[in-house]
Amino acid sequence: MEFKQADLTKDPHVARAFDAPFDFVVNCCGETRFGMSEEEYKAKCVLSAEKCSVAAKASGVQKWVEVSTAHIYKPDSKKPATEKSKIDPWTSIARYRLAAEAAVQASKVPMVTLRPAYVYGSGDCTSLLPRVTCGAAYQALGEKMKLLWDKNLKINVVNINDVCSAIWTACTSIPPGAVYNLADSTDLDQGDLTTWIGRLFGVATGFHGAIVSNMAKVALGSVAEEANDKHVPAWTRLCQEHGIANTPLSPYIDVELLKNNSLFVDGSAITKDTPFRYGVSKCTEALLRAVIQEFIDNKQFPPILK
Repeated sequence: MEFKQADLTKDPHVARAFDAPFDFVVNCCGETRFGMSEEEYKAKCVLSAEKCSVAAKASGVQKWVEVSTAHIYKPDSKKPATEKSKIDPWTSIARYRLAAEAAVQASKVPMVTLRPAYVYGSGDCTSLLPRVTCGAAYQALGEKMKLLWDKNLKINVVNINDVCSAIWTACTSIPPGAVYNLADSTDLDQGDLTTWIGRLFGVATGFHGAIVSNMAKVALGSVAEEANDKHVPAWTRLCQEHGIANTPLSPYIDVELLKNNSLFVDGSAITKDTPFRYGVSKCTEALLRAVIQEFIDNKQFPPILK
């Protein structure tokens, strides 16, 4: 295996990346952090996909697998999004991932698109773990953890191992032009996740409810800033107390993720049309504990599980 690091927005780097023939290209490139500038998203998500897909087409790549996001669908708390649901991206990342899909499609390279829900599991830093680290911060603060909205807000997920399996299935068994969602059958919501976090760290949990949440909605930026000003320093102190000098984890929550938008996704079509099957059919408290324990073992999370 050969590893190359390059800035794929620059033509010479793209040429070097494709100086040898490939059977498959899997595009996991792009800015995954929230709160970045429009220019960064455009360059890292769209421009890189545009340049590389053209190069891939010219080099005779058999299949391009575009790993996009299910955040591109219009939020709906009552009906899960299928591959035919209305498109209405509700995060900046989703808008540019959708633009990246279009850029690759325009290149005419043989393409399969995968749209995962929140991806959790080994190495998760941006899906469930920011909420988990908030729970750790509340343990350190000795306070009740209360979230906006209510327990029914959907936070559908898919395990990273299943994402990898779906990518390989896309490379080897799914015809070009196909689009599939990835989401397990847990139908995870804010209530279940918050209950698990409460038990994992021994903290009381609850919700602000509709009235308080709707009042916060008019100044959500200020609410997010106030919450992050509370959670991030508490997390930093907790890490320092346990001798953790370097961790990729943070309880920082971007304002886009505080909105009352459900990520409710039907990920079953891929199991009906292709050989793919979910190996991890349901997210559980035990699986979430295992993810946290892996970070603890790597000295990146304080050993404070209950």
